[in-house]
Amino acid sequence: MLSAYLDRHRQRALDELFDLLRIPSISTLPEHRADVSRAADFVFRALRAAGLENVEIIPTEGHPLVYADWLHAPGKPTVLCYGHYDVQPPDPLDLWKSPPFEPTIREGNVYARGSADDKGQFYAHIKAVEALLAVHGRLPVNVKFLIEGEEEIGGKSISKFVPENREKLRADVALVSDTELFAEGVPTLCVGLRGLVYAEIVANGPARDLHSGMYGGAAPNAVYGLVELLAQMKDKDGRILIPGVYDDVAEPSPAELASWRALPFDEEKFLHGEVGASRLTGEPDRSVLERIWARPTLEVHGIAGGFTGAGAKTVIPATATAKVSLRLVPNQNPEKVVAALRKFVAERQPQGVTCEVRLLSQGPGHVVNTDHPAIRAAAAVFAEALGRETVFTRGGGSIPIVGEFAHHLNIPTILMGFGLPDDGLHSPNEKYRIDNYYLGIRTVAEFLERYGSQ
Repeated sequence: MLSAYLDRHRQRALDELFDLLRIPSISTLPEHRADVSRAADFVFRALRAAGLENVEIIPTEGHPLVYADWLHAPGKPTVLCYGHYDVQPPDPLDLWKSPPFEPTIREGNVYARGSADDKGQFYAHIKAVEALLAVHGRLPVNVKFLIEGEEEIGGKSISKFVPENREKLRADVALVSDTELFAEGVPTLCVGLRGLVYAEIVANGPARDLHSGMYGGAAPNAVYGLVELLAQMKDKDGRILIPGVYDDVAEPSPAELASWRALPFDEEKFLHGEVGASRLTGEPDRSVLERIWARPTLEVHGIAGGFTGAGAKTVIPATATAKVSLRLVPNQNPEKVVAALRKFVAERQPQGVTCEVRLLSQGPGHVVNTDHPAIRAAAAVFAEALGRETVFTRGGGSIPIVGEFAHHLNIPTILMGFGLPDDGLHSPNEKYRIDNYYLGIRTVAEFLERYGSQ
């Protein structure tokens, strides 16, 4: 019955997703604030149409949250479904083969900003619940939805909302589809994520930009001083040189490392097909998967300062700013890492240049116990859906809400994603395989049934 319903409403499910993808809900750009609100309203209406109750748009100081629930399964567990309707900016636009907010199908994929991250994935949750209610008139578990519009800019509003609404959000487990299959056709549950510290390092040299002919050789240069400081933070093998960063790092278990070695990972394909560089970098005594899943990292995302326009202008810059992040692994305390970063910067300021760390966001890493009943149920239905054993991986990225759910609600999160490694999240020509959208709807529905029957 469920399969027949899903097949009958297959095109409508895709049409609705396309309508959502057409909304340019770019949370970081003020000029798209109305579009973000429009996306929240779309989600509100979709939840209500699916049969959820107590559907509401919750205003915040930033972008709105959307909440809904269905709580008529006494004695059954409660699943908290999370997703985000906001997206990254589409720039650079000239690299898109089709308009970023006009969904276009090519070779079985839908190309649009937000298709994989995260509209195409969380919308599958809504359609799964709709199908179960339509077919059975009830759900096998209790369900709550919490969808946000600030994930791409740090999730400040939801971070405030969760601890203030513990009872409203009380659940046994959270379900998040914002990750990917390890490879096409390989059922994958991500059971660990790295945390994140994101900061700006601001360097100040002379009181104003100076003429390099008149002052060069005597005046400190803020850009050069900042580069000099950044260069001291890692060695040539990518090992972080900030004292204290590695103190609390939890090593993966031997069993976990053995399972990663058994995954169908092709380092050459990863290098040339995904990274697109001449060689990989990082700690040479660690495997690639270990480096991106289970080791701390430090990256510089951009440096601004001085003159960068066309032509020549011979100035000694007065100020410069670098955007820097550290990915954290389980057991690392973000506050301790931030303190270590501040101490490092304070002790190594270049001559004539003062440097300041401005913290933008922070969150811990997280690992889920694979013996949890919900994880076992998810692994079983995923394996049945794709005809092979489910693999357990970690993710190199960060989903801050996972840590929020663990800390404030004391619940684990099932990271059941349906994207693919080459979906191009945050990049031009982001895509999502249409078959995986339907796979997500079916698998989430079957997971809710399996979990409710235990």
